[in-house]
Amino acid sequence: MLATAACASGAEGLRFESAGARAGIPATLGGSDFHQAEAFANWNLPWGWDFGTDWRLQSRLDLSAGWVGDSDHDAAVFTFGPSLVLSRERSPVSLDVGLSPTYITHQDFEDKKFGIPLQFTSHIGLNVDVWSHLRVGYRYQHMSNAGFSKYNPGLNLHMFGVSYVF
Repeated sequence: MLATAACASGAEGLRFESAGARAGIPATLGGSDFHQAEAFANWNLPWGWDFGTDWRLQSRLDLSAGWVGDSDHDAAVFTFGPSLVLSRERSPVSLDVGLSPTYITHQDFEDKKFGIPLQFTSHIGLNVDVWSHLRVGYRYQHMSNAGFSKYNPGLNLHMFGVSYVF
């Protein structure tokens, strides 16, 4: 089993990994004109695992601040949480999954009532390191309040980003 073949690497410390911007469009057709734009930064956490000689699973801390809105209303949105990145040595492609607590400054929109300021944003995405310091990425993300409010419509977005890798 792949998990049993993993061995934890030595503690590497907290390391600033990348920073960039991304923007998103609705993932569902019809009735939703929500968009999002944000700046983000990522730090590699001290915990990473090597699988065999080529694969690595790296823990990371993600932070973002930005805007979410529809045609009539706007809100600021902030996220801060962990993710895991699976990569293969000598491959420019990596897989990124994560879940972040989210704060949204406005909860009542024309077509959606998010209920409360506390939301959770989960994502899965692919990144491609185009050059040594340039990365482009795509992520599918879902934001909802996890049922903490009677209003919990959720928001699904296709997010596209570019970042500088340190």
